[in-house]
Amino acid sequence: MAEELKIKKGSTKEELYLELYPQLKSLVESEEDQIANMANISSALKETFNFFWVGFYRVIGERLVLGPFQGPIACTSIAFGKGVCGNSWKEEKIIIVPDVDLFPGHIACSSLSRSEIVVPVIRDNKVIAVLDIDSDELDSFNEIDAVNLEKICLLL
Repeated sequence: MAEELKIKKGSTKEELYLELYPQLKSLVESEEDQIANMANISSALKETFNFFWVGFYRVIGERLVLGPFQGPIACTSIAFGKGVCGNSWKEEKIIIVPDVDLFPGHIACSSLSRSEIVVPVIRDNKVIAVLDIDSDELDSFNEIDAVNLEKICLLL
């Protein structure tokens, strides 16, 4: 049976990540299934930070295919190099977008999304998935998110 996350409300973003990481590490270490781990990571991030949308797209062939997520319905398939997720996959790097309306080729799964961060999940020097997080506020993501989300993705 899963335990409830224990996170102190009123903490800074950095403090929240520091509290969340060991709990996620413990949760993920006890489960071998990547889909289950992606589901729990998505849920934990959504619950902790109240992001608009949190989820994974898995690399299947030449497309990113929607995996476990929390939030409103989403695009189910994204081509290599398309949108923020496809570019993160292609460039194998974290992309922070302060205003999605200014990102060339942004794929708008929801008109309520205003800013975004995408973190590639890399195993054996190959992107196997991307973690995509959207906010309904402008400029929601920064280096604190990038560093900590990359660390969380290394758990997979």
